[in-house]
Amino acid sequence: MSIHKRHNIHVLGRGDVDMIFAHGFGCDQNMWRELTGAFEDRYRIILYDLAGLGGSDLSAYDREKYDSLEGHARDLVEILEEVATGPAVFVGHSVGTMIGLLAGIAAPERFREHIMIGPSPCYVNDGDYVGGFTRADVESLLDALDSNYLGWASAMAPTIMGAPDRPELGEELTSRFCRNDPDIAKHFARVTFLTDSRADLPKHTARSLILQCSDDVIAPRSVGVYLHRALPNSTLRVIDNLGHCPHLSAPEAIVDAMREFLQA
Repeated sequence: MSIHKRHNIHVLGRGDVDMIFAHGFGCDQNMWRELTGAFEDRYRIILYDLAGLGGSDLSAYDREKYDSLEGHARDLVEILEEVATGPAVFVGHSVGTMIGLLAGIAAPERFREHIMIGPSPCYVNDGDYVGGFTRADVESLLDALDSNYLGWASAMAPTIMGAPDRPELGEELTSRFCRNDPDIAKHFARVTFLTDSRADLPKHTARSLILQCSDDVIAPRSVGVYLHRALPNSTLRVIDNLGHCPHLSAPEAIVDAMREFLQA
């Protein structure tokens, strides 16, 4: 199967440097529409859908391969090997940021910089580490997903999006969650919320920008501070925004922060 078909790859832009975007749980590449236009003149934009989501080929979803984020990281490296013309700027959201981090550790020559929007290496509180959820919280969330995925998606998506002054964004995220294959979504949710990538952080030495929202129910500010301390070559920028998807609810602030980081 063609890797282009497997991941619904689209390439646009006029630049000499590649910039690849990796979306988060339950989403697809359309979530980047507010950012790509700002970089098309200077970058060659690569958009793709994570395995099992969006317009990817669902028949290629291998539960054994994707039982950890490493499977998705291998996909990202393969896409860059096939499509990119040189080292790429990586832009990830949520769990996509950790997929990019793992890919960057495995193939550092494929990446120039990493931009991480709403990242979290571990969602579960552990001693002094505050990931935002207790283990019981996560198990309850996963039980709700297992018992009624569509009901969970309808209830949680607006909370995850935030942006109370723009309810259409919460409705959009609900719609995207509900379009996914429930069995694949449940499997990926378990991998996402139970992954602990903290031990991998010191191995990631690429220049990185952490974009943290001021009020995020999924990735609290404590996580951004932890990442900044753990990543050897990182910059932390807090965006004034309520919610977990500032690339849709506060795109101007994200674009400004990205430009400042890339031009530094």
